[in-house]
Amino acid sequence: MQNWNLIFGILIISSPILFSIIAFPDSIAWSWNEGRGGYFFALIFVVAELIGLKIVISKKRLLSVIPMALATIVYLISLEHGLREYIVESAELFDVQLIYSWTWLWDFVIMAIFVVAALSIFFGKRWIRIAPAGPIFLTGTAIILSLDAFFPYDTLGPLQYIVPYFVQANVWLVTVLDLGTAVARDNVMFLRGDHGSMALQVFWPSAGVHSIIIFSLVIGAFMLKLNIPRTRKTIYFILGIIGTITVNLIRIFSLSWYALKVTTDPVAWEEYHKIAGEIMFLPWLFAFILAVVVIESRRLKNSEK
Repeated sequence: MQNWNLIFGILIISSPILFSIIAFPDSIAWSWNEGRGGYFFALIFVVAELIGLKIVISKKRLLSVIPMALATIVYLISLEHGLREYIVESAELFDVQLIYSWTWLWDFVIMAIFVVAALSIFFGKRWIRIAPAGPIFLTGTAIILSLDAFFPYDTLGPLQYIVPYFVQANVWLVTVLDLGTAVARDNVMFLRGDHGSMALQVFWPSAGVHSIIIFSLVIGAFMLKLNIPRTRKTIYFILGIIGTITVNLIRIFSLSWYALKVTTDPVAWEEYHKIAGEIMFLPWLFAFILAVVVIESRRLKNSEK
């Protein structure tokens, strides 16, 4: 009964995300600020952390979450029947600069609220140590979308500060590998390659600063679950940040390579730009967490011998 209750609980908490994927597949865009692609990865986090738990969830707690799941689904349906237009119109009241980030922001806010509430009902305060990654990923994405909505492009100075260094590193790499001509000027790269010239202006989201923030939040939550010395937690955290920065540098380099060697057509380049970051960052995030789990599992087995 315990296992079936857990499976039922996972299905309930997953149902709004599964509904959005099935009912509105076009909304599952992989660009972080143009769709609900983050829902899919939040779902993976939630399922991965809950599956196999040996905690009994009472029938009363399970049933009490069902109305919340239905209310979240109703919200998703309402967006297609006028609610999204109302949200778009409300952007003017708050002096929002980027409408898309504003509208998708509320999708992640609502889903984060639902998942946190459901986990709180299932596990009480223990949810923070049992399954924090999914809610924190959703909340972190909502925070980044809000920053992008209210402080677009380079208006948020602290997050934009490191971008010129990323740009300069990329220009150096392009030059060393002799892929074409590259010149850096603050946050702008001037590229000339096989298909002509292209100027790329890099802002903090395109540089992957948002992924560093989200990675820090998710890994911080994950480290809370690990029963290991604080020193090792710190080492893992620092290595993860270094790895995330490296992934972002690779992303910027791949965008430059695409312009230098594939095409300078703005439309084609933008299509690649939309998915390049998440294609690299999210697999890296999962791979890093898996690597830590494997390493610590082996250490535990060796210590028990």
